[in-house]
Amino acid sequence: MLAQVQQLGVVAAKVAAAPLWQLSDTELTETLKAAHRLEQAAKFLQARVTRQIDTRGVPAAQGHRSVTEWLRSMLILDLGPARDLVAHAAVLDHPAISQAVLDGDADLRQATVITQTIENIPTDLATLNDPDGAPVIDAAQTVQDAETLLLDMAGRLSANQLRRAGDRILAYVAPEVADRADRAALARQEARARRERRLALSLPVDGLVHLSGILGVEDAATVQAALHPLCKPAPDDNRTPGQRRADALLEVCRLALRTTELPTDGGEPPQLAVTVAYDPLTQALGIASTDTGLRISPDTIRRLACDARILPVVLDGKGQVLNAGRRRRRTATGALRRALHIRDGGCAFPDCERPPRWTDSHHIRHWTTGGPTNLDNLVLLCRRHHNVVHDPAAGWTISLGPDQHPLFIPPPTIDPTQLPRRNLYHLRQ
Repeated sequence: MLAQVQQLGVVAAKVAAAPLWQLSDTELTETLKAAHRLEQAAKFLQARVTRQIDTRGVPAAQGHRSVTEWLRSMLILDLGPARDLVAHAAVLDHPAISQAVLDGDADLRQATVITQTIENIPTDLATLNDPDGAPVIDAAQTVQDAETLLLDMAGRLSANQLRRAGDRILAYVAPEVADRADRAALARQEARARRERRLALSLPVDGLVHLSGILGVEDAATVQAALHPLCKPAPDDNRTPGQRRADALLEVCRLALRTTELPTDGGEPPQLAVTVAYDPLTQALGIASTDTGLRISPDTIRRLACDARILPVVLDGKGQVLNAGRRRRRTATGALRRALHIRDGGCAFPDCERPPRWTDSHHIRHWTTGGPTNLDNLVLLCRRHHNVVHDPAAGWTISLGPDQHPLFIPPPTIDPTQLPRRNLYHLRQ
């Protein structure tokens, strides 16, 4: 068998590199379908081999705590694909589902969903229908009917769609017990969500931190309710839906940090703290680091300096510390913040609708270059427009008008006359 698999690999590699230009559109489509079926057959074989390796105890014998860990080490896999491979092995316990994969009637993701669905069907369907336990329903036949129906649906529904259909499978095959079974299933799911809830942030990779986690339905609904008002696209907003959700999550966290209701951290109110090298001769900022050890650029520091806490460190020409200054809180808090709310009414960028609670206090003259933290040098900006005014390429500048309200001077690319603009949406009569 090993020799056959190796030979198939050689042939598949040659086919994968073969030219495609001579194929018609129809032939290309059929080739793609055939390649997908070939992929599923190869994954099915991987699942069988994984099951055999697990049964023999190979991972434990080689010092691994689980077959998933062994797969990650042996095949250099990330956690997700390794878990998927282990989950695919469960399909092997169901001959009809396994055969559907081999016949090309379902892929392994669909087969795994079908397997999980039928294995989650309660075994006490008779008592669910009749509290006295009278066998008025055949549980085994119900499971068989569910498997047959889901395999038929696999010809039309993707794995995720099948999972949604599987959540209500008893409504199709055993409606007389569906409601009671659903209540029991939901109770089990909620208990599982409480046990397995988690949130993790990865270490940075190429400047990206991956956020992953698991929430129960109720908790997810709470998060969605908090994010949804902040996910609406603004005019000329070219962010993707995923980018808008990420920005909304950050805005919610910044709002929480600005309140006084969070518990103290190390005896101080929770706040992002940044340490940055500063050369007083050149007035140049160096690369900074957060109190969690992450590195950020000088440009980001200039923006954070508007609404974060900075520990300046003065360096000599060789980069050695000459003086570590005291932490100085330069954020607009208390009465000053309330005064900004009253004056600006929200994000002061021309016609932005963001209310005050979703804004940062921006220093018109940067704090890092000596700008004071007072009403005459501050303006409220939402996160999007805060980034805009800190971007030299955008070309916007800010000043205060005769009435001491912020004026925004657009770049020539937007208005050749550079006529100052102000926010009319928040304008107070």
